[in-house]
Amino acid sequence: MTFLKVSGVRKQVDKNFTLKDIKLSQNKLQRIAVAGETGSGKSTLLKIIAGMVQPDKGDVLFENKSVYDKVEKLIGGHPGIAYLSQHFELPKFLRVEQVLAYANTLPEKQAMSLYKICQIDHLLLRKTDQLSGGEKQRIAMARLLISSPRLLLLDEPFSHLDLVHKNTFKSVIDDLGAKLKITCVLVSHDPDDTLAWADKIIVLKDGKMIQQGSPEKLYREPTNEYAAGLLGKYNLITYKTAPLAYRKLIGKPGRKSILVRPEYFQVVEKKRNTLSGKVLQISFFGSHREAVVQLPEQTITVRTNRQIKVGDTVHVTCSKKDLHLVA
Repeated sequence: MTFLKVSGVRKQVDKNFTLKDIKLSQNKLQRIAVAGETGSGKSTLLKIIAGMVQPDKGDVLFENKSVYDKVEKLIGGHPGIAYLSQHFELPKFLRVEQVLAYANTLPEKQAMSLYKICQIDHLLLRKTDQLSGGEKQRIAMARLLISSPRLLLLDEPFSHLDLVHKNTFKSVIDDLGAKLKITCVLVSHDPDDTLAWADKIIVLKDGKMIQQGSPEKLYREPTNEYAAGLLGKYNLITYKTAPLAYRKLIGKPGRKSILVRPEYFQVVEKKRNTLSGKVLQISFFGSHREAVVQLPEQTITVRTNRQIKVGDTVHVTCSKKDLHLVA
């Protein structure tokens, strides 16, 4: 049985934006990330899945039942689905234990186990105005999880977190699946948050789903330049720039370009079918360096650990398996 199924969902949000014919499915404990630029429909999709917004067309089946009642509900939502907005709020000037007690129906031992998984068990006596943003977010999530949902929807959960709190929250999300068997859908604009975590990534643009698949598939073979940019840096090698062997792949000039991720380039000694240029800039990232290289017709970004410096002439090449054509 499919855990979650979105079938032909359409929603007119305003006169300028419509979520169009969204179809997706999710198995239990499968991790799905939704990527897209601001205004692409990511939050609207999550609210529809949560049962908070009803689509104009289509349906959402959760555990083989529609999340929408036949009669209109006074309060939107589904008891088995929790939605954590990026704009969550906590009551002010209350102790954390008070905030959680208002929503808690779990036995004390079970509640404390949940608080430990959310890494907030040491915060229970603090007041909400004495917490960091990351701590508040984990408390808001624990308050949702008290109702024992089976599906958790996370809308840009890392957008306002520093690196320390982001890593803490990531470990909490991993524990939710491993220890509580909660399935997650996550929206994020940062590929560092999705590529290593997700089992499947869905790409939205202007309300349309333009690609879905495994992180590796989408990273290596994006459907277009927009999808490529959502998942990391890239280079487009045009027919005019490409060596002869690359031009044979492209075909007629102007039809397609070769997409190459910076790390797919290798800096080599000069040989046939290399791209040659002068290093304009080098940035150090700890595990690697990124060099901006000026070719005769364009610049490219190359990721390398070779000891090169600004002003050097370098020669780069790329394996054919790492080349991907885009229109």
